[in-house]
Amino acid sequence: MPHVSAWTATVQSEIDSTQPLREKKTNDFRFSIHLTGNSLWMVVSWPDESRMAFRCAYTPLNDFELISLSEKNSHYLVRFRTVTGDFETRVEIPGKKDQVLHYATAFTPSHDLLIPFSPRDIVPLTKNGDIENTFGKIHLHQVGARSGQLFFSMTKPSVGSVFYFQDLSSLNDFCQDTQTSAAETVGGEWPEIGFRLPPLKDKPLKAGKKVLVSDAYIVCSTDIPGDETEISTSYLEYLSNVYLKLPKPPVVYHDWPGTAEKSLDGLTTHKGCWTFHKGHSYLSAYVSDYKTPPESMVQLAVLIPLMEYAEWQGEKPPVIETLKASIPNFYDSRYGTIVRWLPAMYSQLDQSEEQKKEDVMDSWYLYHPLMNLVKLARTGDAEARRVLLASMEFTIRVAKHFDYEWPVFYHMHTLEAVKEETEPGKGGEKDVPGSYAHLMLEVWELTGEDRFLREAAKAAKKLKGLGMELFYQANNTAFAAGALVRLYKESGDEDYLKQSYVCIAALVKNMQLWECRYGHSAHYPNFFSIFPLNNAPYTAAYEEFEVYTAIHAYLQETKNLKILPALNILLPEFIKYAVHRMPYYYPPLLPEDMLAPEVKTGEIDPNLWMPLEDLYDGWDNAGQVGQEVYGAGTPFGVVPRQYFKFRQPGLLLFIDYPVSSLRRHKNHSVSFRVGGSAELCCTLRLFSEKGQKFKVMSGPGKQKKLLEPVKQQENWLEYEIAGNSQLHVSW
Repeated sequence: MPHVSAWTATVQSEIDSTQPLREKKTNDFRFSIHLTGNSLWMVVSWPDESRMAFRCAYTPLNDFELISLSEKNSHYLVRFRTVTGDFETRVEIPGKKDQVLHYATAFTPSHDLLIPFSPRDIVPLTKNGDIENTFGKIHLHQVGARSGQLFFSMTKPSVGSVFYFQDLSSLNDFCQDTQTSAAETVGGEWPEIGFRLPPLKDKPLKAGKKVLVSDAYIVCSTDIPGDETEISTSYLEYLSNVYLKLPKPPVVYHDWPGTAEKSLDGLTTHKGCWTFHKGHSYLSAYVSDYKTPPESMVQLAVLIPLMEYAEWQGEKPPVIETLKASIPNFYDSRYGTIVRWLPAMYSQLDQSEEQKKEDVMDSWYLYHPLMNLVKLARTGDAEARRVLLASMEFTIRVAKHFDYEWPVFYHMHTLEAVKEETEPGKGGEKDVPGSYAHLMLEVWELTGEDRFLREAAKAAKKLKGLGMELFYQANNTAFAAGALVRLYKESGDEDYLKQSYVCIAALVKNMQLWECRYGHSAHYPNFFSIFPLNNAPYTAAYEEFEVYTAIHAYLQETKNLKILPALNILLPEFIKYAVHRMPYYYPPLLPEDMLAPEVKTGEIDPNLWMPLEDLYDGWDNAGQVGQEVYGAGTPFGVVPRQYFKFRQPGLLLFIDYPVSSLRRHKNHSVSFRVGGSAELCCTLRLFSEKGQKFKVMSGPGKQKKLLEPVKQQENWLEYEIAGNSQLHVSW
């Protein structure tokens, strides 16, 4: 039986002893507002009269006094006060075609105020008996600075499910004034769950200044999801409903082609990016890290997007051949595969970490360079193909040895696990079966050998049953989602498609769907960012970039499929905000005083257009890990995916949503399909080299409507475009 605190034990009796201030029934649910001595409550009653109470406001003094309550079209404004200050709560009860309950509470302290403790804001209620006799299953909760979300089912009594989302963007003033963080504010243990304010022990709220102290969106359901697919799809559905309601930060155009030019210049001329050994030049992983040997992943992580950019640009920079020449040197004939560290420099490994040993492999790292090596082989590079195929037997042997369930680290020679689990009881690198399946599918398409397809299917089966806990590293999970869709298209087995939704849910669970604008975070956008690991305290440039490209690929693979509607809402928005947000990993766009004074690896050059590895929530300095050379490919990958060039009539087209079916027509026009949902918008910008006039129309056939620009300058026009639309640009 769960234990409850004094703040929870009396909740039911206090609510039941009051008459509701207002009550309304909609969609078989009843919503009632109650004011007790210490809390304003929104009580939701299910069709069977089971109830859940949501605390909109709290005072420790038990002296709430109602001032006024007004109502208009299911919107309520409640004003009340206590000796500590004045409260104002706005409540929006869902209508017949809506699922989302919303309330927001502002507080104006009457004097400078410390709040060392606040209770959680969700309490289950019973028809008869004690709260201790209830039981709920928490499917997910906030971790670190990720979204302020909680998804749970009440199973005793068998009631239904609740998705709770605290819009932490609304807490920015609170956190800035009190120098606190909104991280780890939504969670708890049954039956005391939900949101609570960060404790104020040093910096008080200022008297007379109104601040938001809660901004909650709630979806209640009679359904209790069962298996991992139901949990994941319900989560994505509920979150997408809330997302449509959320205030979202504006996006600001960034000159990605200009950033690509500056990054290419820095990459080729900055000595801190390179290591030279025995006649060959290699990229370092971090700027000015001259101690660590070169890594295979680093060379290929930059080379492949650079080749994409060169094709887009129509010019091939010499550094491409330099990087190509380095790849075969990472083949270790003792193992028969490409390895992580340059074999000729094994003696320089300092043994300071498990992976910095000659014979130790990080499981995901064996396969990652090979994924990019496939892409190089597809361009017709014979040496890349030779090294790739020579590596296949070892990579398959490793997979079979571990029965497609990889540890964190293992010995290359004996395949003995060095570190089995990420944490005790948590398993190893659970999403590596997905990245391995991705690699096998790529090699299958390159060679036509069905054994690689069979390997992909064997590995993919190991993802089943892990739920959203399959997430080990964001880019691996994103690759897994794409591999599963490809297996679905090849086999027709819908379980693969459903499992891809589990992967997407695991990614979204680890995203930050709020804009942190306090401390150092005030200097850069961070809405819709993704964290690289389950417990990572920072977002990371390269992993974000790889998730961005993998989501592009996922939407391309599913463009002719009927997929979960929530994905057409969330995934294009992730791409839009990634394009807006990723430039701010670059030090020239950040104040120098927010950069880390001490760096774990190498140095930070604040004038170099290479991304920092790490950005944090609020108060921590950026770049504590280092400045990534292996993240240099970011602009080279963004430009070909978001910019489209038409040399005649000198048109450069930018759009921050994914597009498909782009065609140039003989009648001086271009048409394409914009992805996403019609309920959301993206930005289209047209650049003209010659002052050419353009006309933009939206819609199919004779239903096309002329669009007017929302902004314009001498050489560009900007339009706001609805998602899921057909666009025509003519001149």
